[in-house]
Amino acid sequence: MKIYLLLITLLSCSTQVANIDSSQGHGLYSPQDKNHHALEKKYMVVTQGEASTQAAMTILKRGGNLADAAVAASFAISVERPQSTGIGGGGFLIYSKAGINKAFDFRERAPAKSHQNMFLDSQKNEIKGLSRSGHLAAGVPGLVKGMWEFHQKYGKLSWPEVLNPAIELAENGFKIYPHLAKAILEESEKLRRDSDLLKTFYHADGSPKLLGEHITQKALAQTLQKIAQQGVSYFYDGEFAKKLAESQKKHGALIGKNDLKKYKVIERKVVEQEVFGHKIISMPPPSSGGVHVIQILNILEALNWKYQLHHPSTVHAMASSMQLAFYDRARYMGDPDFYQVPLEKLISKNYAKKLSELIKPNRALAIDSELANQIKHQYESTETTHLTLMSAEGEVISSTQTINGHFGAAVSVPGTGVILNNEMDDFATKVGASNMFGAIGGEPNLIAPFKTPLSSMSPTIIFKNNRPVLALGTPSGTRIITCVAQTIFNRLVLGMGPIEAVAATRIHHQWQPDQITIESPGLHADTNAILSKMGHKILQKDLGCKIQMIEQTADGLIGVSDHRGEGSALGLSN
Repeated sequence: MKIYLLLITLLSCSTQVANIDSSQGHGLYSPQDKNHHALEKKYMVVTQGEASTQAAMTILKRGGNLADAAVAASFAISVERPQSTGIGGGGFLIYSKAGINKAFDFRERAPAKSHQNMFLDSQKNEIKGLSRSGHLAAGVPGLVKGMWEFHQKYGKLSWPEVLNPAIELAENGFKIYPHLAKAILEESEKLRRDSDLLKTFYHADGSPKLLGEHITQKALAQTLQKIAQQGVSYFYDGEFAKKLAESQKKHGALIGKNDLKKYKVIERKVVEQEVFGHKIISMPPPSSGGVHVIQILNILEALNWKYQLHHPSTVHAMASSMQLAFYDRARYMGDPDFYQVPLEKLISKNYAKKLSELIKPNRALAIDSELANQIKHQYESTETTHLTLMSAEGEVISSTQTINGHFGAAVSVPGTGVILNNEMDDFATKVGASNMFGAIGGEPNLIAPFKTPLSSMSPTIIFKNNRPVLALGTPSGTRIITCVAQTIFNRLVLGMGPIEAVAATRIHHQWQPDQITIESPGLHADTNAILSKMGHKILQKDLGCKIQMIEQTADGLIGVSDHRGEGSALGLSN
């Protein structure tokens, strides 16, 4: 078979690394996608929502700085994408300025009364759906406090001023876009159980609000107004905290007022490594994202093959590297405040070299363990959101935020418009059990009071010669890791332009289930045939990733909001 012979020949060639600093052609994905990319000189903002990007731009035009703009966008996206994120959730943020790189962890945490068996029956079997919807599924929200502390340190404008765009958006509303319309229909059974959510997302006759219809969130606007006026204390030690605690108690759930009062944002040291001639910094544990993005790229670098986009050898190498990384994710990853994660080992060159030696040119990996025998194949959500901001001076913010699944726990805090997360599902309910993304959990990620659940969120910044040149992230659960790694690979190694690097068809492998998932329109039939002959199982299915990326080039800042989504890229040149 000619293509197979070509595959073997290419494996003996060396990897060529693209020069990201060059002013090579940038290329446009399609003239129809003009809202999804922009080129400006001074500032660039890329988010998953048009109104959210506009909120950040409004703040910049009023003389705010990049931190102000990021906070404004974060609250606005909480309004604009209620199915993906919100002030009832949390997230991670990477900040870089003048050689200082910081990671902010404002992820949801387990309540004080939580315990390992809270989602198990008397026979220690999982109670289906208990960790995914309803009041017990919620972790202590951290987004409001995360944004508050970040703004206190780096913001310029007043707190009420940066919240104003979100308040206006909630009060005045917006038209329902395709993803929100689809989410309302898909989650109708759960949303209808909550009287406040029923009023927000459905008409008086009980019919769902549809694509193109106008939606407002008046109660949420009032809550945001109180946060603007009273600061973080309203949410964590005031009227809202009281309402949340009372609602949790009424429904037999665990978050108490003291859980909110004791919530702390954690500043962590970024995870970093030199890969393909560039320094990559990303989110450390309790996110598995940064570690495994680096690990995948490290393995690909160690293989030193000749890579071509969607060539069978490249797909095989990429999928195998992902497979090895996710096996390690199940074995080693958890909250570092409760478990010693072997961080240095996982991102080391020597370890990547050893792993790369397991990958054979013409045979799929077969990784087996006791964990693999306990797999349950479950629904994979595509929620979460991401925003990226960059200035010409090299200041960068990359933040991934979430309430986890579609509309989180699908319950609200009465009278507030705040939808609670279902982040407790990101813990392992027992060793070997999988969450809604199909990710397998081990002992390091079992539930414990005040513990942070493991995440795949991967806000990432890339440097060349100590200057930030690329920043990105995406939603989509476990696929975040592989989509971010592939986009970086496309840009740094394959030399694709930033828009093409984001637009290229993606693959995903997460060890279990043991298959390569390839998004539509899929790969060439001959490529699939070769991969199958190697022993790979192939499934064609959308991955849900919506990369939000900015690149610093000789021509200015290029913003790319994934054409697969409803986001936008906007910037300023003066």
